[in-house]
Amino acid sequence: MQTVNDIRSTFLDFFGENGHEVVASSPLVPRNDPTLLFTNAGMVQFKNVFTGMETRPYKRATTSQKCVRAGGKHNDLENVGYTARHHTFFEMLGNFSFGDYFKEQAIDLAWGLITKEYGLPKDKLLVTVYHTDDEAASLWRRIAGLPDERIIRIPTSDNFWAMGDTGPCGPCSEIFFDHGPGIAGGPPGSPDEDGDRFIEIWNLVFMQYEQVTKESRVDLPRPSIDTGMGLERIAAVLQGKHDNYDIDLMRALIEASAEVTNSDPDGPFKISHRVIADHLRATCFLIADGVMPSNEGRGYVLRRIMRRAMRHAHIIGAHDPVMYKLVPALVRQMGAAYPELVRAEALITEALKLEEARFKQTLHRGLRLLEDETGRLGDGQALPGEVAFKLYDTYGFPLDLTQDVLRGQGRTVDTAGFETAMNHQRAEARKAWSGSGDAATGAVWFELKEKLEPTEFLGYDTEAAEGVVTALVVDGKPVDQAAPGSEVVVLVNQTPFYAESGGQTGDAGTIVLAGGAGGASVAVRDTQKQAGVLWAHIGTVSGGTLKVGDAVELKVDHARRSAIRANHSATHLLHAALRRRLGEHVTQKGSLVAPERLRFDVSQPRPLTAEDIAVVEAEVNARIRENAEVTTRLMTPEDAIAAGAMALFGEKYGDTVRVVGMGHDGNKVYSQELCGGTHVGRTGDIGGFRLVSEGAVAAGIRRIEAVTGEGAVAHAAHRDALLIDAAATLKVTPEELPARLAALVEERRRLEREVADLRRKLATAGEGGAAPEVKEIGGVKFTGRIIDDLPARELKPMADALKQQIGSGVIALVGRAEGKLSVCIGVTADLTGRFDAVALVRAAAEAAGGKGGGGRPDMAQAGGPDAARAGEALAAVEAALAA
Repeated sequence: MQTVNDIRSTFLDFFGENGHEVVASSPLVPRNDPTLLFTNAGMVQFKNVFTGMETRPYKRATTSQKCVRAGGKHNDLENVGYTARHHTFFEMLGNFSFGDYFKEQAIDLAWGLITKEYGLPKDKLLVTVYHTDDEAASLWRRIAGLPDERIIRIPTSDNFWAMGDTGPCGPCSEIFFDHGPGIAGGPPGSPDEDGDRFIEIWNLVFMQYEQVTKESRVDLPRPSIDTGMGLERIAAVLQGKHDNYDIDLMRALIEASAEVTNSDPDGPFKISHRVIADHLRATCFLIADGVMPSNEGRGYVLRRIMRRAMRHAHIIGAHDPVMYKLVPALVRQMGAAYPELVRAEALITEALKLEEARFKQTLHRGLRLLEDETGRLGDGQALPGEVAFKLYDTYGFPLDLTQDVLRGQGRTVDTAGFETAMNHQRAEARKAWSGSGDAATGAVWFELKEKLEPTEFLGYDTEAAEGVVTALVVDGKPVDQAAPGSEVVVLVNQTPFYAESGGQTGDAGTIVLAGGAGGASVAVRDTQKQAGVLWAHIGTVSGGTLKVGDAVELKVDHARRSAIRANHSATHLLHAALRRRLGEHVTQKGSLVAPERLRFDVSQPRPLTAEDIAVVEAEVNARIRENAEVTTRLMTPEDAIAAGAMALFGEKYGDTVRVVGMGHDGNKVYSQELCGGTHVGRTGDIGGFRLVSEGAVAAGIRRIEAVTGEGAVAHAAHRDALLIDAAATLKVTPEELPARLAALVEERRRLEREVADLRRKLATAGEGGAAPEVKEIGGVKFTGRIIDDLPARELKPMADALKQQIGSGVIALVGRAEGKLSVCIGVTADLTGRFDAVALVRAAAEAAGGKGGGGRPDMAQAGGPDAARAGEALAAVEAALAA
């Protein structure tokens, strides 16, 4: 039997041998089509190649593309498990020609693969063509030898494909497999076509026109091919099964589900096992591609899928979380083809376990409420919408989960009543909102939050993506368009730009109209988060007018983002190193992560010593050289903190948090922190670390500034240059510089002491070295001197010396230096009963424009702001003595 893995490999190998580039599946979150919730077809990643907006180094390609259809237009969720061929996740095999080959070779390749490589009997196959496509019909007759009765012409849009209202389009040709007369149903185009006898296995799209307007269509200069064959469908045919859930891959997952729930895979819980098997694939692949369960956007669709599977596990009788136990079974089946599953296995396991544990806590209460409410209803009566809303709002039951529970009872939900209750809640929230800060501006964001879906952040996995402009704000008001030169805030449905949060600055970059054909562009200088869920890209419009509804390409400034990532990861290592060196009292009190530097505030009562700084810097660099992988885990905040993760200062956490780990400390992770920011892939990507400064910013709070990567190299180079310049100035080598500087410092100290001694001698001596000039005021000896370029600290020793020389009296010395003055008053002991040095010095300071002063009755000092008023200070002392 050909396994699913065999069938996938055969397909890719066949087209690879026929000149096609084997291209890896693109992520489930589309980067180049913002109109899609999830990638739902193989051609999505080639959309811009088909339209000519992008070129690649190959003209033909083949893929096995991961696809999800569980929201929006393509939503198969309610049917999954109950039908033979509905899935939320499936694989689409495809081959593509970008203006290389066309109908003839596409048909020839398709027929060769399914009849020769796969060995399907020709008499079991038939095809459809668009009713006017005579060329395709003729080719099927010639290449496949099919008679006209097995080439069915279809006049509807089922056999005419279009990318949109305008753009590439063309006829289709579908290949069907006939399961035989034992199965009910008729051929395509017949009244019984919805039966299961004839199953479509492959669709060939002949992209040969461009729809210019609704009425106008022209030939494409380079017709192309886009095909899609569901892997699960072709596997069922090749394995002789009529139900996709009976193929080897799905059967392995169903049996794994039965094993962990200790139940029969084909017994009364058969549908539940099918739901679990399907939803397991969708869940694991979405998480591997960066989607996490949440209450908005893609995360909400994921949560719906997860909780539907978990509800079916509950139906089977599983009292504890079991979904996470199935991850290894899926990795065994699909990990070789999709290595991202292997890489993300730990993250997927944690996310499933966490979500199921949380859901289990509310499931019993919700089901009890549902049971109570339905017990009051008559047979077949719909559940009131307000009850369904209460289940959603209070217990986290998505509407479709409630509908799924009631399905077995033959009941429906009053969806109109549900919407009424939802709208009432929104109205009450609007009424209760009071705003903060600038209320007018806040009101704008509140209104936009109600009107728009939350912004999807894609920036953990990519720095470029397409989006659709959902709103424009100019001068604080929503507008439909923004002209060149406008300062604008741009909102899009999805973005790779990080909005400022947790100390990390917002991203900068560019927003341009999709297609690269010129037109409006925005130079984004900052990204902020508004109303909690809207990413506001702030910048200036140039080159044209930007409008709401425009499809745009968003590109983050790579160099700037890389520098921010390095600095952010360095703060985590710095935090851990500080705690190891200084103690566990060190906790983060604030941070700034910018592209050029990082700033980190921590609780620490004393300054860091030079040795502390050297040890911390060396340890951070050692962790960088370790080049350990930077990992991300999902946990509840409580579990994360209990496991030793540090919480980020000022950050608000939801039910689930990202725990970023880096480095090794024996069997433990060196650094673990709750953090929603962007980080390097490995610690070695930081490049290097230099601690630039540390100082006090508040009582018990120290601020550390540092640089990384190129900044660290530049800082080191600058310091080296200063060292070399200093050594050259002193005519020594850099190695000799410390000893030379120590000698110079000691020599300066000696000279300063000699100068001070000389100044004191000069100050205490009169002209020609005689005794200082003394005059009598009010019967008291007084000597006053004005001395230039004498430090204030030298005045008191001089005053003591003069007091000894005159025996009894008052000394007033005024020093002038750097534009300011210092006053020192000395009073001999026998006169302190009459004169107070403190009162005299204050009088002197006040006369010279200063205030205050202090000391003892026999010696006091004060200062003044104006050295030119030194004479006024002396005069004030003389006046006080004479009074």
